[in-house]
Amino acid sequence: QVQLVESGGGLVQSGGSLRLSCAASGRFGSINSMGWYRQAPGNHRELVATISSAALTRYADSVKGRFSVSRDYAKNVVWLQMNSLEVGDTAVYYCHVIDCGEYGCNTNWGQGTQVTVSS
Repeated sequence: QVQLVESGGGLVQSGGSLRLSCAASGRFGSINSMGWYRQAPGNHRELVATISSAALTRYADSVKGRFSVSRDYAKNVVWLQMNSLEVGDTAVYYCHVIDCGEYGCNTNWGQGTQVTVSS
């Protein structure tokens, strides 16, 4: 079972920056993908950014050039550096981790951290 602990959310003005972090602990197999999704009120949960075990990154079009995802493979930590934040980035951000073992792969979610961007 994977435990995910997130931190770094908060309130920031438009144009500002925040850095989210997520640490994975507990019993799990090989961690494949780590990353972030977000959900704004009334919207579906959407991908923000992910990074694979081979360091391949994927970003939502809306955050390309502003957000950067990185990972510490030894410590099982993933970060999301968010720059030039916009009001539209306001959402609950969820850490997302896929771990794989001999019986298959599991999807794990963090508890979510609120990011609020004011104009």
